[in-house]
Amino acid sequence: MSELTTAPNISDPDSFYAELLEAHDGLSDEESASFNARLILLLANHVGDRAVLSRAIEAATPAHRKT
Repeated sequence: MSELTTAPNISDPDSFYAELLEAHDGLSDEESASFNARLILLLANHVGDRAVLSRAIEAATPAHRKT
């Protein structure tokens, strides 16, 4: 069974965050949401492991939505 990595694992996370924010500069709320959706789908495709993706969805789900 595949594991979801939740410990910090991004090299230079501050630079990544700055790049992510910059990618959103000038976008409307709708364009920003569309960008996020495309990025999520690209990264999910890269991960590829369906079990890991399900774990990520579960981990990202707000506590008040979990049953």
